[in-house]
Amino acid sequence: MAKVKSENRVFENETGVQGQYKNWFLDYASYVILERAVPAIEDGLKPVHRRILHSMKEMDDGRFNKVANIIGQSMQYHPHGDASIGDALVTLGQKDLLVETQGNWGDVRTGDSAAASRYIEARLSKFALEVAFNPKTTEWQLSYDGRKNEPVNLPMKFPLLLAQGADGIAVGLSTKILPHNFCELIEASVKYLRGKKFELYPDFQTGGMIDVTNYNDGKRGGKVRVRARVEEMDKKTLVIRDVPYSVTTTQLMESITKANEQGKIKIKKVTDVTAQDVEIQIDLAPGISPDITIDALYAFTDCEVSISPNACVIVENKPRFITVQELLTYSVDNTKNLLKRELEIRLAELEDKWHYTSLEKIFFEEKIYKELEQKHQSWDKVIDAIDKAFAPYKKKLKREIAREDILKLTEKPVRRIYRLDINELNEQILAIEADIRQVQYDLEHLTDFAVAYFENLLKKYGKGRERKTEIREFDTIQVKQVAIANTKVYLNRSEGFIGTGLKKDEFLCECSDYDDIIAFTKSGIMKVVKVSDKVFIGKDIIHAAVFEKNDERTTYNMIYVDGKSGVSYAKRFNVTGVTRDREYDLTKGSEKSRVHYFTANPNGEAEVVKVILSPNCTARIKELDFYFEELEIKGRGSMGNQVTKYPIKSVKLKEAGKSTLAGRKLWFDDKFGRLNTEEKGKYLGSFEDEKIVVFYKDGTYELTDTEITQRFEPDQVMLIEQFDPNKTITAVYLDQDKNQYNIKRFKIETSTLKTQFLFIKEGAGNRLEAVSTEDEPILVVQTGRGQQVRKAKFKVAKMVEVMGWKAVGAKLTDFSKTIEMSWEPGATKDTAPELF
Repeated sequence: MAKVKSENRVFENETGVQGQYKNWFLDYASYVILERAVPAIEDGLKPVHRRILHSMKEMDDGRFNKVANIIGQSMQYHPHGDASIGDALVTLGQKDLLVETQGNWGDVRTGDSAAASRYIEARLSKFALEVAFNPKTTEWQLSYDGRKNEPVNLPMKFPLLLAQGADGIAVGLSTKILPHNFCELIEASVKYLRGKKFELYPDFQTGGMIDVTNYNDGKRGGKVRVRARVEEMDKKTLVIRDVPYSVTTTQLMESITKANEQGKIKIKKVTDVTAQDVEIQIDLAPGISPDITIDALYAFTDCEVSISPNACVIVENKPRFITVQELLTYSVDNTKNLLKRELEIRLAELEDKWHYTSLEKIFFEEKIYKELEQKHQSWDKVIDAIDKAFAPYKKKLKREIAREDILKLTEKPVRRIYRLDINELNEQILAIEADIRQVQYDLEHLTDFAVAYFENLLKKYGKGRERKTEIREFDTIQVKQVAIANTKVYLNRSEGFIGTGLKKDEFLCECSDYDDIIAFTKSGIMKVVKVSDKVFIGKDIIHAAVFEKNDERTTYNMIYVDGKSGVSYAKRFNVTGVTRDREYDLTKGSEKSRVHYFTANPNGEAEVVKVILSPNCTARIKELDFYFEELEIKGRGSMGNQVTKYPIKSVKLKEAGKSTLAGRKLWFDDKFGRLNTEEKGKYLGSFEDEKIVVFYKDGTYELTDTEITQRFEPDQVMLIEQFDPNKTITAVYLDQDKNQYNIKRFKIETSTLKTQFLFIKEGAGNRLEAVSTEDEPILVVQTGRGQQVRKAKFKVAKMVEVMGWKAVGAKLTDFSKTIEMSWEPGATKDTAPELF
């Protein structure tokens, strides 16, 4: 029995501990969520930030205060250490919205920390004083020790949470709200008040670029891609002008150095020369393409980062996941309600003021004050007498006369009253009545009043807060295309192995870690494998190379004998997509099938081969020529065409083949500034050995090849097309120095690739206005606005002679801000328009 009791006692004790642990954990989790990590929806602040701002308001006298003093003041409300308060205050100051700073507050771009709290100072900004404080509309509660009152929430009349953003990790959940643009938030608030649709996208202090395609209104599961702006200083140097949000210059340089050490990019050195503006210089290794390196920086370093927003806020003491639009609409509705309460309080104050001023006027104008001179038995009798004297005039008042009103009147010093004093009281009453009418009007038109409030904020504080992060859609970088070939692959043909560890065997090629290798064996087996230390393909490898997925130009020519029938077949095929590590039989599948002849042709070349039959066969002719160009290119699984039914001794190349494929068709995607073969954007033409010419808005042109990895700034490209050296270029440009437009016609005489040549007059502000490569283009010049529009057409081929590409050109017309230029197709003799 005692043993049972003992067991029961132990069991009960364990249950008690488990229960206490469960309760304590829930209490702790609730505390962290509500009091530490997640901001409230009402004012967009975490408790520590709210207490700091309240403390700063208490200390505010217009002058800067030491941050150490602010921390000490805040500790009266915040039950945690000074370090957490100091860090939170520095975060507020670095966001440059509510707190005005003085001293070294660090830099979010470089990761530099702020100076010690005793050395830096802060005060509330004028913006904070206007939007965040009003004791009349604030709900109060006791501080943690019960000694002071602190606000439950600040009466925030602005979508602060969206402007500043927020990060927090609680127990079991986290929040990540990205900052948005100050001006765009106000404009969206006005649109919402007016019943219009609006869109909001993040904007960062660090600048850069952002792709908001998958932002999903800030919901969980959304994602944004953020990039640093990488520019080409020259062919040997790249420069980074800003950093992605949440990445510092130190982190960025470390990621670049790491990628270089891993062989993903090739650079000589990276140098941080950041001062007032971010500037990181990257010196490229010899022979490395700047365009490919820029793509590689985005693919392998922190020059591009993905951020997943997760908008979680406290709503009615519970965490809730909401969207950015819901956050803004709640904030605007809350602002509207606060403005209404302020107007109602203001109206009540004005009505009280009107009531007392009217009493004061009656008190003196009707000489009621003389009751003070009468001999009454007590002070209460005096008050009653004055109240009785007001009886005939109570109808003129808007509410009853309280005893406190009369007491207040008796406290005024009694002196001789002049008509001027009465007139002054009349003017005060009229002014108060005007104010009352205005407040009542604002209450009746509350939406218009709220719109005016937001527009006034934009006017007063919007300057210098324009968008810093450019919104653009990013292209998808193919890692295989930009990865540096930093790995050597070796081949053991007889044993059938391929890998990076076979260094004593035949060298195959250099490739990247992201590449696949395609290999073919004598038995007609094809296999695609990942680059690795050592992988088995099959004995007697006859060909291996780096595999390019979706490559429709590389054509394989093959002659094989079917092991079952002894018939030899020829086939031409592409390999565009396969399953990695799977064996594909390119023959009819018989066990003793063998490949007689095999070539890989990057541009679909079709050679002529000599087929030599076995001397013991019964065929009358023992040698024959076979033309691969007579075969159609089919899939890898096709059987092929019969070459001969007799046994073949050997197949030898007789004549090298020419390409049987049409030129590669290229398009220019002006959205991303990329060449492509997927029919995106403007069609440039079919290319074999032809070049591309690009004309830029700064008055330069460039000849370049058809390399797909090239990058062009789409905003700077005026014209891009297939280069024809016989075409005449017609260009109109602005000569800023002479304040006129010049026109010139010339042919491109340079041949250097990937070098920009200035073909307009050199000078500050000069820019290309129009360019055409038509033989006889017609330039349309439109001037004026509205009903004052005038158009003139110029058949420039007959106006301007062809000159050298460095020539200044001839004057076309004087400069005007209203001029617009465009081209019409060259006119025929029968349909020539009226020309000037």
